Amino acid sequence: MNPLKTIQAFLNQQVELTVSGKKDPLRGKLLELGSDILVIQDDLQFIYIPILHLQQISISKKPEAESEAAAAAVWEPKSDLSYRKVLMNAKGMFTELFITGNKSIHGYVASIMNDFFVFHSPLHHFLLVSMRHLKYLIPYEPNTTPYSMNPSAFPLYPNPISLARNMEQQLKKLEGEFVVLNLGENAETIGLLKTADSPLIEIVNSTGASSFMHIDHVKTVHRP
Repeated sequence: MNPLKTIQAFLNQQVELTVSGKKDPLRGKLLELGSDILVIQDDLQFIYIPILHLQQISISKKPEAESEAAAAAVWEPKSDLSYRKVLMNAKGMFTELFITGNKSIHGYVASIMNDFFVFHSPLHHFLLVSMRHLKYLIPYEPNTTPYSMNPSAFPLYPNPISLARNMEQQLKKLEGEFVVLNLGENAETIGLLKTADSPLIEIVNSTGASSFMHIDHVKTVHRP
């Protein structure tokens, strides 16, 4: 049974959503409800939001006029819509992600593991993203490239590290490496990953001081 059956009355209406970690609400037409993800349309963008991060949804008090292009866009309902299938379909497509902070990141979904995926970004290169911390995803039109770059300037490279099945095992593989966690949102998330013994990881900063973080709060990992 669809866990969001009670809000199916909102389908095809303009809604307003509050999403974890994002200050401003998202607005758009509610197109579809999946088992663990929903889709809204904001003009020509289709925004996929994992239900885990849906804090509030209501009919928009200030519905915006729908553009002719948006009205003409065709959406085909998917009877088996799910978060993992959305990620699978997004592989190799230029995609926008919102995870933490006040900025989105752009690039390609490259590989999908049990509880994280690899995101290839012009800015961050290879980024490991925890599935539980992705707030929303926007796939762009086919053949769109980041920053209007020539596709040859941004090829999909093989993963530079061997991948584990889950984030806990992956962090263990990265012990002894210099890493940036959570897109470097504060100084304590940048440094040497000294130990990754679940449930805690130890990061040594530039002064040699250690700080600890619960593994469940690791949103992203990359090696600069």
